[in-house]
Amino acid sequence: MPLALLALAIGAFGIGTTEFVIMGLLPEVANDYGVSIPTAGFLVTGYALGVMFGAPLMTVLGTKVPRKRMLMLLMGLFIAGNLLSALAPAFAVMLAGRVVASLAHGAFFGIGSVVAADLVAPHKRAGAIAMMFTGLTVANVVGVPLGTLVGQSVGWRVTFAVVAALGVVGLAGVAKLVPDLPKAEGVRLRHELAAFKNVQVLLAMAMTVLGFGGVFAAITYIAPMMTHVAGFADGSVTWLLVLFGLGMVGGNLVGGKFADRALMPMLYVSLGALAVVLALFTVTAHDKIASAVTVFLIGALGFATVPPLQKRVLDHAHGAPTLASAVNIGAFNLGNALAAWLGGVVIGAGFGYTAPNWVGAVLAAAALVLAFLSAALERRETAASRTVVGSLPVERPTTTVHH
Repeated sequence: MPLALLALAIGAFGIGTTEFVIMGLLPEVANDYGVSIPTAGFLVTGYALGVMFGAPLMTVLGTKVPRKRMLMLLMGLFIAGNLLSALAPAFAVMLAGRVVASLAHGAFFGIGSVVAADLVAPHKRAGAIAMMFTGLTVANVVGVPLGTLVGQSVGWRVTFAVVAALGVVGLAGVAKLVPDLPKAEGVRLRHELAAFKNVQVLLAMAMTVLGFGGVFAAITYIAPMMTHVAGFADGSVTWLLVLFGLGMVGGNLVGGKFADRALMPMLYVSLGALAVVLALFTVTAHDKIASAVTVFLIGALGFATVPPLQKRVLDHAHGAPTLASAVNIGAFNLGNALAAWLGGVVIGAGFGYTAPNWVGAVLAAAALVLAFLSAALERRETAASRTVVGSLPVERPTTTVHH
């Protein structure tokens, strides 16, 4: 794998840390600002919505900028947002800082996915994408638990200051290791937008929203769920997030490996198993060991869907994949926002801290239905194209008759 993938993974590490660390610190932030846990959940929802809208916006703005320079500008925006969060005197300012940081997220992963895929042979594209996303998953093993520990020990503001410093390291990595890649020639915005006329691209994005939304329905409220229901101490949230992160790393790498071999079967297995595990989490959340195992499985099964879904979008948006790739990252975060909001709704309605798991199970099951629908449509299109080709008249050689 090219060394440039390491630079993309470093940037992904910083972004992954800021995206997920807030979940382990929700009680501390809520207490500091005097807001409820569901209200503090808007820091997750706001970030996710910022990614969703920022992904296409920043990608379109960057169409005239070389990809390396655009990646560096995005990391600069990420640093500014996290500094604002660290210094925020009020909840609204904290939320604004989260949104500013989120604007870099989708475009970085969208452009980074295209760059990663272009650096390797076609049969290794999903693996290259998975390698970049390894930075995001490793963040959940190292960055998020350490950030949670720091936040609980010396204050959550210190955590976001450290995350800003991670952004500086990511910026330096991109500057040093990513080659100077010119923007794609001959590709206009209308070409990029044309990808959204493809039903398979839209279905892949819908699977992304629902499938990964299922993960976030449960994980957004992992801190109160594990402390109030499973009976863990506050400090145990850190190593539970390590388990979730380890699952993400393993699932991401396995998903990347098998997506290059059998993409749709990989989606069937991961989405189906995810729906079952999330439903079972309503029961296993009452037992310490069972809940810990379940947290690991949610991370593994959830992230096993990332490389195949991202590759499917790139495959069906061939020719102009940058915007579609970035919007699919936004779709991940639309799922995050939807799930975090729905989870807060069911908790606020009095159904308890395990209720978001049912929300996640339904979302994952809906994604599985769309996966079967997508495959059925693809088989029908393939059969139709073969029929058309088979019905074309065969040209016969003409003979000249001499009189």
